[in-house]
Amino acid sequence: MARRKRTSIVLEKAVRRAAGVNSIDPSLDLGNGLTLPAFSTLIETMRTRENAYNSALSSLDKLYREMLETENELADMTEHMLLAVATRYGKSSVEYGMAGGIPKNQRRKGLRGESPTPTPQPSFVASADSNGNGNKATATT
Repeated sequence: MARRKRTSIVLEKAVRRAAGVNSIDPSLDLGNGLTLPAFSTLIETMRTRENAYNSALSSLDKLYREMLETENELADMTEHMLLAVATRYGKSSVEYGMAGGIPKNQRRKGLRGESPTPTPQPSFVASADSNGNGNKATATT
């Protein structure tokens, strides 16, 4: 998904304001550096920076897509390398294990319906019996 490009509401408002001020007097000087040419220059600076930002986002999106494509190629080649080692040396070989595979003779086969996590074993906790000597053990889960 491409990153969302930025549009400045402030820039749009400033362009409308500049058009309005221009209709009053194109060379209006309100003092303290508040002139239409200075305002127009700042508007163009903002427009240039916004365009540069949006272009950078597009470049970043392109780089991201290229990186994902390369990552997929790398994943495929990684799998092919392991399969090639298995083809040459066998899936039960030491070389296959060295390449990152789990040798066939070391795989643990699970039974159907068996949960992947071990079931909790009951633990024994000492509790006091009715006469208070503390020798009675009860199982808890």
